[in-house]
Parts: sequence; structure tokens; C-alpha cells
Amino acid sequence: MLLVVFAAFIVFGPLSGLVIWSVAEKWYWPHLLPQQVGTFYWEKVFQGRMVQALEVGVLIALLVTALSLVCTVPLAYVLARYNVPFKPVVLMVFMLPQAFPQLPVFVNATVFLYRVNLAGKVPGVVLIHMVGALVYAVWTMTAVFKSIPVSLEEAAINLGASRVRTFLNIPLRLALPGIISSGLLIFLYSLDEFTGTLLVGSPFVLTLPVFMYNASQGYELPVASITALLLMVPGIVLLVVLERYL
Repeated sequence: MLLVVFAAFIVFGPLSGLVIWSVAEKWYWPHLLPQQVGTFYWEKVFQGRMVQALEVGVLIALLVTALSLVCTVPLAYVLARYNVPFKPVVLMVFMLPQAFPQLPVFVNATVFLYRVNLAGKVPGVVLIHMVGALVYAVWTMTAVFKSIPVSLEEAAINLGASRVRTFLNIPLRLALPGIISSGLLIFLYSLDEFTGTLLVGSPFVLTLPVFMYNASQGYELPVASITALLLMVPGIVLLVVLERYL
């Protein structure tokens, strides 16, 4: 019982702080609770650039998800089905962005994007997000295709189906739940990505994490708390859908 209470405190303690700060209009030391609560900062957030930041963030996340899946589904299938030379090395290359601290990886990628005039633009932010997103896509999709029996494809080919038709009707269909799960992970990763967006997109590309950072830098803790709560909503909704239907 004590362990459950401790776990609940670890999970819900920080969240309760965000909720309290989001409605606090006046909160001064040494008071334990706000002296005045209201929706002033909620109205301020929705009247400001938050909606624009949300729209841009969702657009970037959708582009990153679509491009990552288009690039990695065929690659993952090849890695899962064929004896590709240096297969462990290929998989390790996609793991490298997560094997090192993100800041130096993103800084080096940012230098390249500035050289090709993609800094401060949505395509540049999409590319920097894909550096991390490809890790989730390649590794998860490779595991998904490995779990599908090869005998099903061999039976279809023996019955006269072409390899393209076999791929579209058997492994691709069976892998659809895995593709959707991978897409959700990529979408949430891109929606919450901060470091790459700040380095490449600022000051022209504004997403919710950057918006929250700017608010916290200005010591607008209620605005930052509201943005943090809003950032949690897509993740909770998509994870519930993932758990319920997949």
C-alpha cells in the first residue's frame, strides 16, 4: 500500500503543481496555495500565439510521421526478410542519434541545415525531427515484419501472386497495427520535440514546446503550466486509442 501511495505521489505530484499553477492569478510566498484563482491565463494563452504554435506543431508531426513511415516501411521489410550485408551495422547507424546526447547531434545537423538554407523553415524542422524519428520507425517496423511468418508469403507466391501483390496483401496488412503504433510514437515524439526545433526553427517556427520554453524564460509560470497540460492531451488520447483498439 505504501508503495502504491509513493508511486501515485511521484506521478501525480508534479501534475497537481501544473494544475494549480494554471489557475493561479496571485500566488506569493509564504502562502501554500494561491491567493487568487481564475481563468485569466487560460484566456491569455488562447488569445495569443498558442493556437498557431499548436497548428504548426501538429503539421510538422504529421509530415514527420508520414515521411518516416514511407521511408522506413520498405527498408524495415528488407532488413527483416533478406540477408542484407552488414545488417547489424545498418541498424546501429539508425540508433546512433539516440546513443549520444541530443544536443551535439542536433547542433551538427543544424550547421548543415543552415548551409542549405533550411534553417528557420518548416522543412528544416521536419528533417531535424526525422533524425530522431527514424530510430523508432526502423527498429519497431523491423521487429514487426520479423514477427510475421515467411511461410504465408511463400504460399501466396507458390499460388501465382507477384511479390508486389504478396507484399501489399499479406505482410503489409498484417503489419498495419504495428505501423499505426509506430506512427503514433513518431507523432508524439515530433509533437514534443524541443531541442531540434529551437536550434533549427527559431525564431520563425514556433511549436508548443518552444512556446512553453519562451513562457518559462519570461517567468510566466501559469502560461508554461497551461502549455504543458495541453501538450499532455494528445499523448493521453493517442495512447488510450492505442491500448483500446490495437
